[in-house]
Amino acid sequence: MTEANLTRRPVAPPRAVVTAGRREWLALALLGLPTFLVTMDFSVLYLAVPHLTIDLAPSGVQQLWIVDIYGLLIASLLVTMGAIGDRIGRKRLLLIGAFLFGAASVAAAFSTSPDLLIASRALLGIAGAAVMPSVLALITGMFVDDKQRARAIAIYLTCFMAGLTLGPLVGGVLLEYFWWGSVFLLAVPGLVLLLVFGPSLLPDQKAPQAGQLDPVSVALSLAAILPFVYGLKELARHGWEWFPAGAMAFGVAAALVFVRRQRRLEHPMLDLRMFANRTFSSALTLMFVTSVVGTGSLLLVTLYLQNVAGLTPLEAGLLLVAPNVVMIVGSLSTPSLGNHLRPAYLIAGGLSVAAAGYLVFTLAGSASGPRAIVVAMCVAMLGTGPLAALCNHLAMSAVPSDQAGSGASIVQTTNEFGLGLGIATLATLGTAVYRGQVDGALGSLPPDVASAARESVDRAVEAADRLPVQQSGDLLAAAREAFTSGLHVVGVVSAIFYAGLAVLAAWAFRHVSKPRADETTEGPKECEP
Repeated sequence: MTEANLTRRPVAPPRAVVTAGRREWLALALLGLPTFLVTMDFSVLYLAVPHLTIDLAPSGVQQLWIVDIYGLLIASLLVTMGAIGDRIGRKRLLLIGAFLFGAASVAAAFSTSPDLLIASRALLGIAGAAVMPSVLALITGMFVDDKQRARAIAIYLTCFMAGLTLGPLVGGVLLEYFWWGSVFLLAVPGLVLLLVFGPSLLPDQKAPQAGQLDPVSVALSLAAILPFVYGLKELARHGWEWFPAGAMAFGVAAALVFVRRQRRLEHPMLDLRMFANRTFSSALTLMFVTSVVGTGSLLLVTLYLQNVAGLTPLEAGLLLVAPNVVMIVGSLSTPSLGNHLRPAYLIAGGLSVAAAGYLVFTLAGSASGPRAIVVAMCVAMLGTGPLAALCNHLAMSAVPSDQAGSGASIVQTTNEFGLGLGIATLATLGTAVYRGQVDGALGSLPPDVASAARESVDRAVEAADRLPVQQSGDLLAAAREAFTSGLHVVGVVSAIFYAGLAVLAAWAFRHVSKPRADETTEGPKECEP
């Protein structure tokens, strides 16, 4: 390394590599359990809702809270839990969260009323918020060698994706043979293993001089995130309404007050100087936009497979396993490719492949079957794999080790916001195109049928069942054609976004070199001149 390069980088001098050994890799395998189980809980409940509705008879509002409270509290508490982990120790917070998650899972499984199930799901959300940033922060601290850290984070992401992928499938099998509460008990054995082996296998990590946690900052972070996420979900579900829009505005105002307070504190709950690091900010931007595009397009693809291609929910779910498996393969292959290509080239190249995949959306027809759209999703997910693996690694490598918990919470909060905004933006765009095109075919239909068909393609499919054969066929053809047009528009917009992200990645990470085996530093390494 040249002297000029050393003077340009305000980081600690190079030091001998501390490579991870057998203990660290065993600890990573153990940390994969809560990652898999917490993410599985995001999706496993959806199949159980019809079954628990029969037993518990929740009202419409209670049913929405049963589904939403888990993700809502996780998103709202990630920043707070990351800061707590930096102060009391990430292993301690992880084990506390794991214990609460197991207890809440049992309580949810044996709930006898909707209110008890809502309370159990709320506790699951609080526990999940404690687990998620602790896992990523612990992995970052255990693997200080760049190559090993990249590989470890790729494995962590594999567990994350596996939980999302297998959740509906495993839930479907359990519901086939057991009662609805069994989907919650699935997490308990893995958490017991974590609680038994975690205390001896996981390292103690915490910030040496983090200061006391500021209660006002905690309250402000909750006041910023909770109403914003709630408003985002409601607007995505019901369209424009004053109350959720006001909730989002209140959240933004609270966020501004939170930022001002952090700048004044000697030991802030969230050190905003992290965002001044170009690598960190660029990685967050890339992850946020890909979350928006991925979530919005996935929702439309799911609707297409069921309402246009005519597949059952189980058949659609099985087909969508393929893109997730392809993304896992792409993520796991990234560390090996990273030995030969710089992150800028690897991420930008992957995003270019993903952009091409989204353009394949335009080949899907209203009567062509699911093949084109599944191929499109596989290509898009393959191209997204390098970004998922490397951006998490680059973002966490840019965070000082004593702020790993806070950094991990920001990474995951960014993804949570992207997931919510994807439904509110791209999915809404597809719906707007659908409504604009389907209106012309609704003039001769009864008003109630026309109103239902105008709402969405799945409502149109339901409404067609109430019509004579000729009218039903005409409505289905028009609705499917209009929805496919919306899917084409979303595919083109997504491709444009991904092409822009490829340019951003090539520029933002152009100074980051390939991982080296002879030294390690606190952050990503710049290329030598």
